[in-house]
Amino acid sequence: MRPPSGPTPRSPARRPPRQARAPARLPALTGLRFAAALGVFVFHAWLAAVPAPGPGPAALPAKAGWAGVSFFFVLSGFVLAFSARCGDTARRFWRRRAAKVYPSHLATALAAFAVAGAAGDLPAPGTAAVNLLLLHAWVPSPQVFVSGNPVSWSLSAEVLFYALFPALWSVLSRIRPRHLWAAAGAAAGSTVCLPAAVPLLLPAGPALPMPDGTPGLWHYWAVYVLPAARLPEFVLGMLLARIVREGRWRGPGPAPAAALAVLACALATCLPYLYGLAAATVVPLALVVGAVADAGLRGRTGRAGHPAAVRLGELSFAFYLVHRPVVVHVHRALDADGRGPIAEFLVILLSFVVALMLSWLLHQGLEKPVMRRWGTRGDGRGKHSAISATRPSRASFLARCFRVKQP
Repeated sequence: MRPPSGPTPRSPARRPPRQARAPARLPALTGLRFAAALGVFVFHAWLAAVPAPGPGPAALPAKAGWAGVSFFFVLSGFVLAFSARCGDTARRFWRRRAAKVYPSHLATALAAFAVAGAAGDLPAPGTAAVNLLLLHAWVPSPQVFVSGNPVSWSLSAEVLFYALFPALWSVLSRIRPRHLWAAAGAAAGSTVCLPAAVPLLLPAGPALPMPDGTPGLWHYWAVYVLPAARLPEFVLGMLLARIVREGRWRGPGPAPAAALAVLACALATCLPYLYGLAAATVVPLALVVGAVADAGLRGRTGRAGHPAAVRLGELSFAFYLVHRPVVVHVHRALDADGRGPIAEFLVILLSFVVALMLSWLLHQGLEKPVMRRWGTRGDGRGKHSAISATRPSRASFLARCFRVKQP
């Protein structure tokens, strides 16, 4: 007898993997990039306006700056893993990353060296060389790792992340979905435990006066500046991308995650100095990235996905690179020291407007043209990991993509 047609009592078909339904972009994450850059701007503007703020609750703007950098590192790992392409090669990947980062770094570094030279404060040739090569964060000397454009030390860490991404992805893409949260916990735990481990391995070194405390130079460098020390944050972002793409996000929504991040920044003002640099905020910031991405996959972009926020997010890299020199030189040119809070606020507002204008010029005049010319040639655009059916070449470092063993 023929079986009856129509629905059967069998269990429904398995829900397709989320990666097969994922959009090409998550605009809300782009919008959040500017929020992170704004946190770094607030820190540097506060530093210029308040000569000796000291530790404690008054140092909250500094914690916002530290958190902004940590957010960038986590987000960088997330975006690169989320947008991974089958059939991609290491050479193509590195070319895209170099086209994105290096021209803007070179332009702002040369401008900073020109201004320093005009003031008779040109750095030593060796210092300039390691800065231009984006190796300066590996040197435990403030004269080196904040040489040129001071904020470019973080690009030195990004260079390490990009160099290791192919090898990292070949390992992380093999983790079974049910083990992803444990792996993410291990990555976050590395950052949380680092401030406890570093003093056991290194002497503190000479005192390094900072706006929110006075750590030892070598401890500060090993916890915050050393590129290898920031690698777990990048790996955490990569693992979050897999968690979200696999449909295994179990964290809070965007609003609670953002509230936790703000609370963590406030808590960081009460912790020992080294813990306030990244350890206190890395988990809440990672939750923000995962929550916003998961909401975006469900079609809920929120205010961070508004076109204006996305446009500002597209300017965030250029804004990050230009804002510190602008803050310093505008403050110096207007001689705003000691003129009262209203005058300081107006100077900060002017610095923000000038930095935003310069970031638009840098983005439109250099960043976008270079990316159009060298950042997309022969990269197989459109063949994203979740939907590509072509067999990758032997040179592909993304051969597995998200095709991992099921639990």
